[in-house]
Amino acid sequence: MDKETRSTIEKATQRGRRLLEDDFREQLAGTFDVLLDGTISPGPGAHLSATQRVQREKIVAAIEHKRSSGMDATHAVVDYLRDAAFTTLNRFAALKMLEARELVKPSITQGEQSSGYAKEYCGLAPGVASLPDAAGYRLYVESLFDELSTEVKVLFDRRDPASVLWPTRRAFDALLEELNAPELGKVWGEDETIGWVYQYFNSGDERRAMRDASQAPRDSRELAVRNQFFTPRYVVQFLVDNTLGRTWLEMNEGKSALATKCEYYVTPPDPSPPRARKDPRELRILDPACGSGHFLLYSFDLLLTIYEEAWAVPGALPREAYPTIEVLRRAIPALIVEENLHGVDIDPRAAQIAALALWLRAQRAWKDFGIAAADRPRIRRTHIVIAEPIPSEPALLDAFAADLRPPLLGDLFRKMVSETRLAADMGALLRLETTIADELEVARKKFVASRKTTGYLPGLEPVKKQNELDLSGIDDDAFFHEAEDQIVAALHRFAATASGGASVRRRLFADDATQGLALVELVRTKFDVVLMNPPFGAGSLVAKKEFEKAYPRTKNDVYAAFVERGVDLLHPRAMLGAITSRTGFFLSSFQKWREDVLLKQAPPIVFADLGYGVLDAAMVEVAAYCLERRA
Repeated sequence: MDKETRSTIEKATQRGRRLLEDDFREQLAGTFDVLLDGTISPGPGAHLSATQRVQREKIVAAIEHKRSSGMDATHAVVDYLRDAAFTTLNRFAALKMLEARELVKPSITQGEQSSGYAKEYCGLAPGVASLPDAAGYRLYVESLFDELSTEVKVLFDRRDPASVLWPTRRAFDALLEELNAPELGKVWGEDETIGWVYQYFNSGDERRAMRDASQAPRDSRELAVRNQFFTPRYVVQFLVDNTLGRTWLEMNEGKSALATKCEYYVTPPDPSPPRARKDPRELRILDPACGSGHFLLYSFDLLLTIYEEAWAVPGALPREAYPTIEVLRRAIPALIVEENLHGVDIDPRAAQIAALALWLRAQRAWKDFGIAAADRPRIRRTHIVIAEPIPSEPALLDAFAADLRPPLLGDLFRKMVSETRLAADMGALLRLETTIADELEVARKKFVASRKTTGYLPGLEPVKKQNELDLSGIDDDAFFHEAEDQIVAALHRFAATASGGASVRRRLFADDATQGLALVELVRTKFDVVLMNPPFGAGSLVAKKEFEKAYPRTKNDVYAAFVERGVDLLHPRAMLGAITSRTGFFLSSFQKWREDVLLKQAPPIVFADLGYGVLDAAMVEVAAYCLERRA
């Protein structure tokens, strides 16, 4: 995508943000008595209808949830306003991309005259067209969101409190005019467009103001915004080709279509040691600072080839599950999303975009395979994790933990609450697999010792062997996964047992806790490939003490710590690809990183010194390189 096109997207995104924030600000103050300085009237005004009272209750509950996580009153309202504008803009941008891929009927390109509404929806329910103030059209669009939320929940779920606000007629028409501008006509068919919308939502002026105010990011949002720099496609290909591509080529002794598909692959000067072939469903790829998911999207491309080639090798994939290549092709896109690709980000907005981008990529793969929409399996989950702390709000935490059964799960849950408190500031850098290891072992032993009287976790029932219990199969990993399933199920029940504002608070608690548990699960996993364009510079001031304690060798720059952490998460002989500042390869302050991490643990196998002008507006000289963890 050329610079002129990107500039067009940037201007449209900034205009869309401004008109939505202006409109929502007026609604918050004028209708719901929620002011931008953090002042919230103690109760709903008499002017509110019954529906508006419920909406206000949800808005206030969402703002109170932000305050319980440490935000002051002003920042909580501003953050809610930003969430509402961002989610609304992304949803309508997503509809444009869905239209371009013929995944939905034309719905917003011609506003109320779009055929999906004017012909089909109104044809089925003629009365909606006569509803005042375009209420029928809103009903139609919201029904699209509801349908899409069954698979892309993180973006389209209207239970999200950020969904309460809907643009006024004036703002709605202006937003559609922006998105339907002729100069944007061609961008909606491009996979990377939604990533640019994400990056350009925060302006360059906003980033500069943050840097002027503080040398180091003051909180997790500043850390995210300062480091939103798009990774160019050729860099993505270079790093994925020489990690995932190389891994598969070595598993197949170079006999793969990837040898020509991977145009940036660097052939090793000497033959590599043989690498055992894996079932492709067991290949794990991680981007620990995934942003809008560019590394994962290109990895998806290579995995399509990997799955098809694996099917042709006897024993590589079970023929009873995939008797024909056509059956496998129907399964591949969902398998890639559900089994192979993992991402973490501290910015919830990035998770919205990455999850959407992978879903869209899967739809394109099915279309290319000639599989009709009705025959495509549903994608049940993604492994895009928002690095969220498990909420520690005392009343909610006590109410939830008290009902966990067996009670030892409550103790384990409280330990995870404590250890994830800095998740929003450190993300995948948190060494949760280490800090909860002792508590997990204690909980497992308590469970084994007491289960005759306390019952069993489903899936961990004892197996009788010569009239005795066989406990050998219950290790820490098995126990953790079953405990996690039980806690997540309990969170869903907890969120469903309240109404009104209490329901919103419980749901937000449950959602954040589920993400926190997912982060714990993710860092307990070992990966075959880790790919990253990590943050650089200083870490968040909030986590400074813990960060420096956890990363004494690499505490001088976050990017070096991310590389160290990425190596930790690799299997032996697995590979890491990164684009970072080039300073680590020559400054004396990175000596320990070079000696202890690179040379001892994961030496470089490919290195490209790229210099300035690579990461869009970032004034930093960069290098792209691939490492292989020693066996």
